[in-house]
Amino acid sequence: MSELTKLGVKAIRDGVRSGEFTAREVAEGFNEAVAQAAELNAFIVTTPDHALAAADAADKARAEGKELGAMAGVPIGMKDLFATHGVQTSAASHILEGFTPQYESTVSQNLWDAGAGMLGKLNLDQFAMGSSNETSHFGNVASPWRKEGSNAAMSPGGSSGGSSSAVAARIAPAATGTDTGGSIRQPAAFTGICGIKPTYGRCSRWGVVAFASSLDQAGPMARSVEDCAIMLGAMAGFDPKDATSLEMDVPDWEAALSSDLRGKRIGIPKEYLLEGTSQDILDSWEQGKAWLKDAGATIVDVSLPHTKYALPAYYIIAPAEASSNLARYDGVRYGLRSLPDGAGLQDMYAETRHDGFGDEVKRRILIGTYVLSAGFYDAYYNQAQKVRALVARDFEQAWEHCDLILAPTTPTASFPLGSLDDDPLTMYLNDVFAVPASLAGLPAMSVPATLNKDGLPLGLQLVGKPFDEQSVLDAGLAIEQRAGFTHAPEKWW
Repeated sequence: MSELTKLGVKAIRDGVRSGEFTAREVAEGFNEAVAQAAELNAFIVTTPDHALAAADAADKARAEGKELGAMAGVPIGMKDLFATHGVQTSAASHILEGFTPQYESTVSQNLWDAGAGMLGKLNLDQFAMGSSNETSHFGNVASPWRKEGSNAAMSPGGSSGGSSSAVAARIAPAATGTDTGGSIRQPAAFTGICGIKPTYGRCSRWGVVAFASSLDQAGPMARSVEDCAIMLGAMAGFDPKDATSLEMDVPDWEAALSSDLRGKRIGIPKEYLLEGTSQDILDSWEQGKAWLKDAGATIVDVSLPHTKYALPAYYIIAPAEASSNLARYDGVRYGLRSLPDGAGLQDMYAETRHDGFGDEVKRRILIGTYVLSAGFYDAYYNQAQKVRALVARDFEQAWEHCDLILAPTTPTASFPLGSLDDDPLTMYLNDVFAVPASLAGLPAMSVPATLNKDGLPLGLQLVGKPFDEQSVLDAGLAIEQRAGFTHAPEKWW
């Protein structure tokens, strides 16, 4: 059983189809691995019965000679931002603790329809607000990685830290993530796995707890580029229930995968050479250029002049949308209700939101409410939207000279939990390389490159043109094949 938990999406799917092992054996193996990994705190809720039921359905379909779905026999982790029918969906917050949706998110339903099973709901930064997975009401998630010679608990990244930790620890072959400003790519880089944020609108946002609606996008996190391609194909698709959903056919990304990059031009943005970026990261970036050159690509310099304004603009736009989206949590319709004796309606609103939201969520709501207020709307929010348009235009102009952009995913490797608690600005800077692609709605992927001198993973990021996930995945595959990243964390949990 333990050998099966070392397999990824493709290996499990193909093994179940060929009869090499049963889907039930796979589900039992991962259920056991999840149960033994409580110290990671990657899961908020476990659903072993769901995983077994989906496995039994896959085995039955195979026995009857029916065609199996793209994810048949593959148990996955579901970030606790996706509504799951009959299973708690809390967004890692106290205000939604105990909330059990009577509906299923489109993305999760697509995955169940493709044959996947659910191992449980994965921990995250509360309402997806954070870069270290330390803002969850249900406690910090620990990375399965450790610095060499240290037992200090390391951050798995955020907000999809439960997802990255579970996949890296081999207690889930893959997991869903969401990316608003880097929340798939940064945790993937911190834990040595792959993660792709598709073009905005590729995956439906219906049934996903909203943070910033113009930025939020679901995507897969897995141990290989090919596994991400398979899972993204199952997740994506047009959804009439989401007004921002792309009415486009879903390509067969897996079938078209190719690491031959002849004729491709890879842009290197000079503005990403930022002060404070660790030397290990810069060295891996150089190595990434060499790998892509070896795959047949041409390396060219490009300029994204408004990069330095992207992060400040993001931290105006995202909190503004969050303050609007989170206004619905008022203690009236669902979720937590705090009602002190003799309290009126206003008191109930105030107490509910005081008790239900964590400090980081409150900070972002306050920032968002401030920048949307009458005296500051034009000075902050409207200006940030103009900057966003300029960031998007930078990419459009860069595409005249290149097909893809290569950059680091993060400025540093993972850091110890608690080390940046008193410094939210430094924490926000973790997203400096990831945010521009989010503002422009572009497909972007993180692929593991190497380990740094402390034995921690480093990731490389690829950004593509709108709707061109294929080129991003292809370049990711080229790096993956040349990096030969087979490192795994030593089990301590």
